[in-house]
Amino acid sequence: MKVLAVVPARGGSRGVPRKNVRELAGKPLVAYTIEAALRSTSINRVVLSTDDRAIADVGRQFGADVPFLRPAELAQDDTPTLPVVLHAMSAVERAGEHYDAVCLLQPTNPFRRPELIDACVQALEGADAVVSVLRVPHEYNPHWVYFTTDDGRLRLATGETEPITRRQALPPAYHREGSVYVTRWNVIKEHRSLYGERLLGVETDPLRSVNIDTEDDWLRAEDMIKRLGRPEQWAEGPL
Repeated sequence: MKVLAVVPARGGSRGVPRKNVRELAGKPLVAYTIEAALRSTSINRVVLSTDDRAIADVGRQFGADVPFLRPAELAQDDTPTLPVVLHAMSAVERAGEHYDAVCLLQPTNPFRRPELIDACVQALEGADAVVSVLRVPHEYNPHWVYFTTDDGRLRLATGETEPITRRQALPPAYHREGSVYVTRWNVIKEHRSLYGERLLGVETDPLRSVNIDTEDDWLRAEDMIKRLGRPEQWAEGPL
């Protein structure tokens, strides 16, 4: 399977200004994602999609291809991810390249390991798409979570009338972790979806996962590096 990795890194981040080129433990944030993709055995090419020349220069420095600058209209605060991926796909297609799948790797999740990327790509054999996931703590399981109706009544998220009473009987529940999204090329092109109809998940380690959107997240990432070292130094273990 031939896989294109797309790393979207715009210049106008708000929660942590200029975060993609800000140094985390002496290395630009975006570099962690580029290096993980390059170490993966499943990725054939790593393309950085950015509207920012400084980010583009950092990307090239760490080994990513930057064949284009993303147009400003695809780098706004409210720009969805899908059109950014489609733009990158169109660019490589115009260059005569063909791939079976796209691996979306967001720089805000800097600590994914190459092994997690490889596991997600391998799982794509039986799916339209694969995402990295974390297990939901039992207290937030949908069988125990309630919404309020318009008249103020509580309604179980599952739609059932009674909650499961025993924690041990709760089925596992997961949420998107954000580090890795792998989708078949034709699913994105033909159905305009990063998820398709058959979506699988690969569980990753919550102790090695961080999503940097705020300064508090940044501090947590710095603390993780102090405790665990950089991702490339982590011993083998949970994905």
